[in-house]
Amino acid sequence: MAMKIRLARGGSKKRPFYRIVASDSRMPRDGRFIEKLGTYNPLLPKDSEERVKMDVERIQHWLGQGAQPTDRVARMLEAAGLKEKTERSNPNKGTPGKKAQERAEEKAAKAAAPAEEEASAE
Repeated sequence: MAMKIRLARGGSKKRPFYRIVASDSRMPRDGRFIEKLGTYNPLLPKDSEERVKMDVERIQHWLGQGAQPTDRVARMLEAAGLKEKTERSNPNKGTPGKKAQERAEEKAAKAAAPAEEEASAE
């Protein structure tokens, strides 16, 4: 059974609240889980101690059993000092989309047209 340590969403619409849970990876995000390991409230300020609460001993137990944390939970574990920091690199994430690239090309072409006219007039 492939185990994951991940976030399960709770809270109402536009008011997210997450539980950090250990679950079978085949179960749905908000579905059945094996154990609740903590909570995460993104609405609180980043420096608040109540923002992320974790049961450190149980998380270490599940990591020892081979559970894999999701990317967001792994960042929380790194911030808490439970996991070594890993280097992340996603160079394609920052590149503009197709439409934005087309708009940039059109803008550059419009800016170049008057400059060409001035050069040809001189």
